[in-house]
Amino acid sequence: MSPSKHLDWFGTFRLGLVQIAIGGIAVLMDSTINRVMVVELGMAAILPGLLMGIYYAVQLARPRLGYGSDVGGRRTLLIVGGILVLALGATGAAAATLLMASHLKLGIAAAAVAFTMVGIGSGAAGTTLLVLAAKKAAPHRRGPTASILWIMMIFGFVLSSIIAGNLLDPFSLERLVWVVALISAGGVVLTLLGIWGVERDGLPDSAEDADSDDHKAPQQPFFEALREVWAEPVARVFTVFVFVSMLAYSAQDLILEPFAGKVFAMTVGETTKLTAQEKSGALMGMILVGLLCRGDRFGRFSSLRFWCVVGCLMSATALSGLAVGGAVGTAWPLKLNIFLLGLGNGAFAIAAVGSMMNYASEGRAAREGVRMGIWGAAQGVAMGVGKFSGAAGVDATSLASSATALPYQTVFVTEAVLFVTAAIIALRLAAVRTPSAEPEESDDPAAPAGGRTKTKTVKRSTLPAGSV
Repeated sequence: MSPSKHLDWFGTFRLGLVQIAIGGIAVLMDSTINRVMVVELGMAAILPGLLMGIYYAVQLARPRLGYGSDVGGRRTLLIVGGILVLALGATGAAAATLLMASHLKLGIAAAAVAFTMVGIGSGAAGTTLLVLAAKKAAPHRRGPTASILWIMMIFGFVLSSIIAGNLLDPFSLERLVWVVALISAGGVVLTLLGIWGVERDGLPDSAEDADSDDHKAPQQPFFEALREVWAEPVARVFTVFVFVSMLAYSAQDLILEPFAGKVFAMTVGETTKLTAQEKSGALMGMILVGLLCRGDRFGRFSSLRFWCVVGCLMSATALSGLAVGGAVGTAWPLKLNIFLLGLGNGAFAIAAVGSMMNYASEGRAAREGVRMGIWGAAQGVAMGVGKFSGAAGVDATSLASSATALPYQTVFVTEAVLFVTAAIIALRLAAVRTPSAEPEESDDPAAPAGGRTKTKTVKRSTLPAGSV
């Protein structure tokens, strides 16, 4: 089938509009609404931590949601339905925050329901979108397509933070509800513009997938496939890397804006703009690594493993800087520090995603979905545990010390140590080999019955050409 009949770049950027919507709505949950609960309402930081824990617990259902999209076939309805649930959940979370000011228990209960909706909505829309993109993109464009969708999601973070930051001043809880509702409605519109007609325009599923014997053969029992993948050294070590790095990546999410509000006396609008500063740095880091890793023209600077290590170390350095800034106070260049944190996070994140795409096809054939599922579960659990632990760490340290900055400094230093640990694990991946692959059918008529067995070594360390 001609590549021109597959999803073209314009179509890819259209699907990216959905990622902008998902990112733009979801970022308000762990930045703006989190800060309002902690600073304006005076809640313990553990409350938004628990609420985000609900959100990430629901993410563990992503494999089931992806399976549903495969069985149902009509992915447009699942994506639009997911965005609608996400938008309603986000608006409900803002309304629940308003309700907490007068009816605390009722507001917390409403927030729990709202965050569950946010988790289900983002999971359904995000997973189904990636399945649709993988099915409609030509095989050689899957890597660049994933990179574009990821970067556009980060752009959604930045755009939403800037819009919210400008609209929230002067702040009121009622104004918060209207701003979140407006951004959520905009996300629904973007989704309709991006997704409508993609499944009806004749674009085929990948010819490679359609012709694959693996897709025609009976499915292997899930737990048997899971055991086989977990026996692969690369899958195990990379799972540990994903968990540790995402634990470090997420622990500051719920405490960064409260830190700026309490230690640097910033307003809600100012701290929301600070989140935009961080996401802008992340976007630049992703673009930089994506461009450098197009092929091998830049030597070691084209290596994804190199940027996994460097990104983790950059993030560790920036987090250590935040700990120092807590002691220095308002004289510290906080905005630059936050930008550099985002830059390191972005470099690490796109390198990790690229590595994930490469490692997914290592080892036994037809197990890519199981590998991605394991790593997605590790990411979801780590994000939930990280956000909760960061918030709980601040609260626990606050009980032992009256110093305003010390609880935040403690968490930032712990994150830095975790990032250094993740960098060490990434270095170990170079020495790990995937022992064997399952038998494949051979085109050679003289091949033994049952096919031939191939062994793969993890050598691929660059993004496919065209990744940005």
